Amino acid sequence: MTETTPNHTQTVEGWAAMDSNGKIAPFVFKRRENGEDDVTIKILYCGICHTDLHHVKDDWGITMYPIVPGHEITGVITKVGSNATNFKVGDRVGVGCLAATCLECEFCKASEENYCDKVQFTYNGIFWDGSITYGGYSKMLVADKRYVVHVPDSLPLDAAAPLLCAGITVFSPMKYYNMSQPGKKLGVVGLGGLGHVAIKFGKAFGLHVTVISTSPSKEKEAKERLGADDFILSTDPERMESGKRSLDYIIDTVAAKHSLGPILELLKVRGTLVLVGAPDKPLDLPSFPLFFGKRNVAGSMIGGMKETQEMMDFCGKHNITCDIELVKPDHINEALDRLARNDVRYRFVIDIDASSDH
Repeated sequence: MTETTPNHTQTVEGWAAMDSNGKIAPFVFKRRENGEDDVTIKILYCGICHTDLHHVKDDWGITMYPIVPGHEITGVITKVGSNATNFKVGDRVGVGCLAATCLECEFCKASEENYCDKVQFTYNGIFWDGSITYGGYSKMLVADKRYVVHVPDSLPLDAAAPLLCAGITVFSPMKYYNMSQPGKKLGVVGLGGLGHVAIKFGKAFGLHVTVISTSPSKEKEAKERLGADDFILSTDPERMESGKRSLDYIIDTVAAKHSLGPILELLKVRGTLVLVGAPDKPLDLPSFPLFFGKRNVAGSMIGGMKETQEMMDFCGKHNITCDIELVKPDHINEALDRLARNDVRYRFVIDIDASSDH
């Protein structure tokens, strides 16, 4: 499809899955010329998100192959369109999940572009010109200026990359549900890519942070490595009982099917649980824990562009980055396999510039 789009003349090297076996291989494709509203970015790093795993294997039944994944992109601007006055060549920038929105609806006008009805994503989307979008597992990207953020000079581009998806995914609901009041108590369910950033934001906001996990081994990590204040082993009935009505809010980052009932019991009356993980099967939501505590269950998906820039600046100010493991492009498949087993602390990032020499 892309090859027949007239202004797609730039040849780019990347890495793609060709079918639902999900194996990534080198792939050469075309990108559009840099338009007046665009910036061209030399991609240096790209995080590997759980969403990438679902898409390459077509778990959600919506994948358009070949697919070039990647929506946690950092790099340096090499070309600037005449209307992209907020950017200059050499700027350190990031691109997250968004590639195009309608620009006219109430959500676009309020910079909640992520909730635009016509949103198109950085990969596996359909751009304004009808071409399929290809993501950050590649050496170069042309992006509309509206969906590009500045990365503060104090943040390393590799460890900042996952902030573009994992970071904003937890920052946005924390802001919206007022989880930034010092002294309040936050619970974080699941200690992975999203969870570890939620802990860091919680501590920066001055919250008391409790990690809730099924893995006893995560207690030491949560407290010693990430600075969590408390830990609840969710498979321990006594610990769950003693934790009842103790938390003001909970962010649930788990991407596997689980029951929300026991977790809801940990919330105070009128507490809020926000889901940000994406299990492929419906969750169990018993009604009594909702009734008896007047509790709320909500969802949230990434964030708008203004908020994404705000999050980046906040991370710059508080020196928040992701804990990452760098991988070379020819090790992407191995990284995806390990991600499927949750064998990463806590986010893989592809070093796009690394040569394929072992």
